[in-house]
Amino acid sequence: MAADLFDMKLRAMRRDRARRRGMEPFLYERAFADCLERIALVPRGFASALLIGAFGPDWRQRLGKHAEQVTVLDDVEDRWTPEAGRFDLCLTVGTLDTVNDPLRAFRAIRTALVPDALFIGALSGGDTLPRLRAAMRAADAVDGQAVPHVHPRIEASALAPLLSASGFVSPVVDVDRVPVSYERLDRLVADLRAMGATNILAERPRRPLSRAACVAAARAFAAAGDHGRTTETFEILHFAARAAPASPTALPNR
Repeated sequence: MAADLFDMKLRAMRRDRARRRGMEPFLYERAFADCLERIALVPRGFASALLIGAFGPDWRQRLGKHAEQVTVLDDVEDRWTPEAGRFDLCLTVGTLDTVNDPLRAFRAIRTALVPDALFIGALSGGDTLPRLRAAMRAADAVDGQAVPHVHPRIEASALAPLLSASGFVSPVVDVDRVPVSYERLDRLVADLRAMGATNILAERPRRPLSRAACVAAARAFAAAGDHGRTTETFEILHFAARAAPASPTALPNR
């Protein structure tokens, strides 16, 4: 699609590289553990679960404590065509924030679920990485151009309406803002690389920043801190909803 924001092949390549080099899943793990706690509170069992995005080697087994069968899908692309009505639980962590068409992706997941199935997960929200964004603006000012460095993300206020428009009911969205302290900007960038979460925007800059721009970005990041460390914020949007139940069969007229 000409209007695609994200390079899906590049996303897969960067996540594969992060896994080979030793992925740093601390944010994914935090979100996954929270989702499992929420699933454990649901007063029902699950026969067949779909896990989208398994960033930990034991995620399938851990979700298997709540479902008789677990199917793992590494990612959901915008044009994924699932088998209809197969799962009564879907858990996704860290995969839906960089799809080009979130509405289409959510609708595809709804298709894969039986009526009244549970859809639960977490994705990064619009207030993620404010210090990095500010540092990149400082870099752009030095280089004399404004280019996209950080992904646009779904705002917390937009997620529940998006779920409703996709065929889900009773959506609930919670915001978890995770502060992480860094000594330098390059340590934050290293963490993003280890999470496979660096820039995959289709309009991303193809040339590296100039040395002067890198210095400006590092200084802006440091200036936002205190006592030699800067606190960056990762906003995690936790959500849960149910697949819309099947319409009741109409009673015959008498």
